[in-house]
Amino acid sequence: MSSNASFSAGRHAPPHSHLTASHASPPPAEPDGGSLIPISLFILSDVRLLCEGLSSCLARQKCLRIAGHGDLATLPEQVVDSGAQVLLVDIATPQGLQQSAACRALTPALKVVAIAVAEAEQDILACAEAGVSGFVLREGSISDVVAAVRNAMRDELVCSPKVAAALFGRLALLSARTVTRAPAAGVDTLTPREHEIIRFVGEGLSNKEIARALRIRNSTVKNHMHNVLSKLQIRRRGEISKHLHANGAPAPASSRIQTR
Repeated sequence: MSSNASFSAGRHAPPHSHLTASHASPPPAEPDGGSLIPISLFILSDVRLLCEGLSSCLARQKCLRIAGHGDLATLPEQVVDSGAQVLLVDIATPQGLQQSAACRALTPALKVVAIAVAEAEQDILACAEAGVSGFVLREGSISDVVAAVRNAMRDELVCSPKVAAALFGRLALLSARTVTRAPAAGVDTLTPREHEIIRFVGEGLSNKEIARALRIRNSTVKNHMHNVLSKLQIRRRGEISKHLHANGAPAPASSRIQTR
């Protein structure tokens, strides 16, 4: 059999295949007499041997049920319509994560477990950024796959210290970038008129001059100033420019109007 032979997405192996497995087995009974509802899986991989082999092996697990399998060209709608709770996807190529993202866009509750993951920082971070619920390294076993699926359903992720360090490192970097780029506290809550007020304050105009420039009452300017100070959580108007600069907000643009 050619290794690159195409196969129908979402279809099970033909009857004559040695990988044939029955995927419609009823939920097994637990020893204590209760019923165990198996986790429903859909498997995606462009490697037919991997896809059908996983289907056959995992179908023997009492805690799992194979809802379908196919290559990475499988329509996301087919995955969703299968009723799968977990998508097991081969990410040996970038298309794997792209396909998982497309499926989760249709059903955010879908858990994604990535397989064939290299224990390299860029691959682990790519999985994390794609929102996968778990992953299995290239050296992983069937037992690792089963454990990753069950952990994903419990919203748990087991990883090595090396992977944990990479994830925490990226989190710290993203946090630092957010703090650097964040606007000054309260600036996004200012009204257009209040933005005009702080521009004039930055140019050194008094309340009376601002009122004249905007053709509004002096008392109205005072009310606006009170609101600005409250939103920016500062006490004096002289602190406005300093506050904006310290918190990464752009300096007020010059908009001097001739006053009379």
